[in-house]
Amino acid sequence: MANQLWAKKPIEKLLNESTGEANQLKRSLGSASLVALGIGAIIGAGLFSLTGIAAAEHSGPAVTISFILAAVGCGFAGLCYAEFASMIPIAGSAYTYSYATMGEFVAWIIGWDLVLEYALGAATVSVSWSRYLLEFLSKFDIHLPTQLVCSPFEIVKLSNGTVIDNGIINLPAIFIVCMLSLLLIRGTEGSAFLNNFLVVLKVAVVLIFIGLGWSHINPDNYVPYIPENTGAYENFGWSGIATGAAVVFFAFIGFDAVSTAAQEAKNPQKGMPIGILGSLVVCTILYVLFAHVMTGLVKYTEFANDAKPAATAFAKTGYDSLQTALIIAILAGYTSVMLVMLLGQSRVFYSMSKDGLLPKFFSDVHPKFSTPWKTNLFFMGFVSIFAGLVPVSDLGHMVSIGTLFAFCLVCVGVWMLRVKRPELHRSFRTPLVPFVPIMGIVVCLYLMYSLPIESWYRLAIWLAIGLAVYFGYGKKNSKIGRYDD
Repeated sequence: MANQLWAKKPIEKLLNESTGEANQLKRSLGSASLVALGIGAIIGAGLFSLTGIAAAEHSGPAVTISFILAAVGCGFAGLCYAEFASMIPIAGSAYTYSYATMGEFVAWIIGWDLVLEYALGAATVSVSWSRYLLEFLSKFDIHLPTQLVCSPFEIVKLSNGTVIDNGIINLPAIFIVCMLSLLLIRGTEGSAFLNNFLVVLKVAVVLIFIGLGWSHINPDNYVPYIPENTGAYENFGWSGIATGAAVVFFAFIGFDAVSTAAQEAKNPQKGMPIGILGSLVVCTILYVLFAHVMTGLVKYTEFANDAKPAATAFAKTGYDSLQTALIIAILAGYTSVMLVMLLGQSRVFYSMSKDGLLPKFFSDVHPKFSTPWKTNLFFMGFVSIFAGLVPVSDLGHMVSIGTLFAFCLVCVGVWMLRVKRPELHRSFRTPLVPFVPIMGIVVCLYLMYSLPIESWYRLAIWLAIGLAVYFGYGKKNSKIGRYDD
């Protein structure tokens, strides 16, 4: 039935599911807490891994401008996320929002697309985690077999000059993915103390890097600040800055963590914009200063394919003991980011399976641990393949294009729902509709356009696989017939 493609989940049913006694959430988060939540979610792997690659291949020292451009796109999309989260506080993120507003077919596409954000995001972080681990072990003259520490398609250079170019598979990256997946199967309890500690730790790492690195900046490394375009759109010049923004967009993908806390905000109308825009402003300032110091310590060309640029740059300061502490802090921060990404991915597929769009396998809950353990095992294998064999720059591009695409659909959904269902209660309302959603769509599409063409090919192939799964299984087994649109 063709109409099924555009059939929607009734928002009223979703709201009933979210407002039962077992699902009531306490409104305990003030504006400051929301800003802290945003900072903790945003500062992570993108800053410590892809900044150097964006500078070396696309923006040069002007990667600072790339961060500002990416932040603009995030601001528009984040405000749209906030309205959806205040209306439909259900697991599944953008997948659930799309199912309620644009129908099953679009919901499937965005749910499938979120694999690029969460699963491949975890793979990207794991590769960078592996690089920082090698850097840490080298401080103690511990060297793992070179064939087992990197993909066969890339070359790894440590800050001490060691070059690894005969890799077969990245086992450290696979190891951390497997350990965290098994931990998720057993279940994890959120700890406010641990979350706050990691926020302080990550911000401290950035501030220490900026503070100690500033006095060691070599101004010659900024010349030219905007390298001349090589003739290829994505390689330097102003177009390269746009491509760099699309690459470092990965550094901002924690925004949905802020928007999904709308139901727990004391005053969503005031707290959500402060939480989203406040954390965005703080993180953008830190990102720009971090990138400025990093490209001032080391010539941008030296960051090519470097998944641990912070360690490479900080080595120039001579603070060897602090560099070791810096790496330990980054490894800890990375671990928490991977845990959240793997958790998010399992919850999206769990929601899709409950709707019948994926086999029941993905929503089977462990009898003892009450977790979707089969989904965790599936993605342990899936993510491990990419973590072990794919270069970090290619992974980063795939994550960025998938996230940008999801943000576009969220902006479209908010605009559509304002037109079709203006009467629905919204604890937070995106300002200046349709201007904000339109600008979010425009900026995100522009950044997608700026990514290397290979990213589009991979997105097209991934979506083609998704369409085959949907029409071969999901459409036939969908439970949408239970709902009255």
